[in-house]
Amino acid sequence: MAGHRSSGAGDGGLQSLVGEIRQCRLCVDAPKGKPLPHAPRPVLQVSSTARIGVFGQAPGLKVHHSGKPFTDPSGVRLREWMGVGEEVFYDSAKVAIVPMGFCFPGYNGKGADLPPRKECAPHWRSVLLEKMPNLELVLLVGRYAQNWHLGEHNRASLTESVAAWREVAALGQPKLVPLPHPSWRNNAWIKRNQWFETELLPELRGQIAQTLEMM
Repeated sequence: MAGHRSSGAGDGGLQSLVGEIRQCRLCVDAPKGKPLPHAPRPVLQVSSTARIGVFGQAPGLKVHHSGKPFTDPSGVRLREWMGVGEEVFYDSAKVAIVPMGFCFPGYNGKGADLPPRKECAPHWRSVLLEKMPNLELVLLVGRYAQNWHLGEHNRASLTESVAAWREVAALGQPKLVPLPHPSWRNNAWIKRNQWFETELLPELRGQIAQTLEMM
């Protein structure tokens, strides 16, 4: 994240870039490994005015079909964690949603989502974030976003990174908050780490409410 506040580009430049992203076919025409097994459909939500960022991993199949981020049970839980409704979450002027990979990557042999495509973030991420200079609070949802954005401050495991949320938040601007993925598959993790719901989430909701009040 360091340095992405340097750009003052307006919405014109950003929307032009988003248009290029929506036409992207790197994972089909110049793949790193096996090509994407279906037609690309990049999914993101951005604006130059957004102060809250949600940086996740990649769209799932339901989002691939809807073309709208987090239109699935994970999105319901994430909005509960944030303390916001759909009207705020899907207001691009307030909330940017920028996954590590813009397209649904497909399934592995066990029926689980594959990792975000390797082509996407190196090609698009830095130039896109440069055009969003007003981000103040960024949620790093899952290990892939944490690996990329925390760099040397990343911990050895997701649990360690999320448990260090206070130290991570103190790194500078924008304020980064590491989170587990809101998938229901993480219910056991949440039960084992009760501090997540009793300490981190109340603080997160307060910070989000405060950031929204300033808009």
